[in-house]
Amino acid sequence: MAEYRIDELAHAAGTTVRNIRAYQDRGLLPPPRLEGRVGYYDDSHLARLRLIGKLLARNYNAAVIKDLLAAWETGKDVSEVLGLEKVLTDPWSDELPGTATIEELVERFGTGQGEAEVARIVQRTIDLGLIEPEGDHFRVPSPRLLHVGAELVAAGIPLESVLDIATQIRDDCDVIAGRFVNLVQEHVFTRLEAEPDLSGEPLGEIAEVVRRMRPLVKMVVDPFVARAMEVRVQAALGDQLEAIRDHLATAVRADG
Repeated sequence: MAEYRIDELAHAAGTTVRNIRAYQDRGLLPPPRLEGRVGYYDDSHLARLRLIGKLLARNYNAAVIKDLLAAWETGKDVSEVLGLEKVLTDPWSDELPGTATIEELVERFGTGQGEAEVARIVQRTIDLGLIEPEGDHFRVPSPRLLHVGAELVAAGIPLESVLDIATQIRDDCDVIAGRFVNLVQEHVFTRLEAEPDLSGEPLGEIAEVVRRMRPLVKMVVDPFVARAMEVRVQAALGDQLEAIRDHLATAVRADG
C-alpha cells in the first residue's frame, strides 16, 4: 500500500494541505500513522478524500458527509445515495434552454405597449418562470413554452390572456405532479424514513422507481389531455360547426 506525506496526499487527491487538516479536525478523515513527528497517509485516506470531494461537489454539508462516511465504513454503498440524489435533482426535460433579449421578446410578442407596460408584462413573465434575468438578456428555460405563447398571440389571442392561461396550466400541472409524488412518497419514499441509518432496502431501488416515473408521467398525462381536448373542442365548437353546415347547405340550394 502506498504511503503519502500530507503534501503528497493533497496533490494526489487534488486538494490542499489546509483542507486535509480541516477534514481531520471535523472528524471526516482519520489521523495519519505517525513516525516521530511525520505523518504518513495511505490509499484509504486518498479514497476517502476523493469521496469527500465528490460529496462537496454535490453541496453536502460536513454533518451529512460525516454520516455518509460512517455508512461507507460499515459497508454501505454510498454510490447508491449519490445515485438517488442525482435522480432527484436531474431535470425532467431534455429540452435545452435558450436566451432572448428584451428587444427580441417585444418583437416576438408584439405588445405595442409603452415602457412601463412592457416592464410589467416582462415581470409577470419572470414570475411565471418563463424567462429568467441573466445579465443584459434573459435565459429561457423552455423555448417550447415561449414558442407556444408566441403562436397563440400570433393567432389573435391577447398576451394577457395567454399569460393568464399559462398561470392556470402551471398550477394544474403542479397538482398533477403532486399526485404522482404523493403516490411514490406513500409507497416508496417512506422506506427512507424507516431506515435513517441507510440500512435495509437499497436506495438504488428507490432511484429506479423515480427514473421510471419520468416516461410514465408523460404516458399518463398526454392521453388524458388529448381525450379531454377532443371532448372540449367538440362541445365548444359544435354549434359553430352546425351553423357552418347550415350555411353551406343553404348556399348549395341557392346555387341549385
